Amino acid sequence: MTDAVIDNPTEGRFEVHVDGEVAAFTEYRLDGDVADFPHTETRSGFEGRGLARTVVTGALAEARRRGWKVRPVCPYVLKVVGEDPTLHDLVPAAERERFGLPPA
Repeated sequence: MTDAVIDNPTEGRFEVHVDGEVAAFTEYRLDGDVADFPHTETRSGFEGRGLARTVVTGALAEARRRGWKVRPVCPYVLKVVGEDPTLHDLVPAAERERFGLPPA
């Protein structure tokens, strides 16, 4: 198993692989320097291992490193962002209210 989160830009998603298989992923759509994260999925047989959180937190760290802002459209991505105030700044200030986050 690997906890490494890798970007698969061809598929528009960040992935975590287990034994050579994509175990979990979070999709993104980049518009300039803002990435919409519409969907996160853990594949059947890989549930209950925390892989969704691993891929989302890794993707958000990479978004920060690349200077992207994030729209957490996926309910799970929003949950992760909402639970960690240090991630709130990734969401564009003008859009935080839309996602139920405190203003900048």
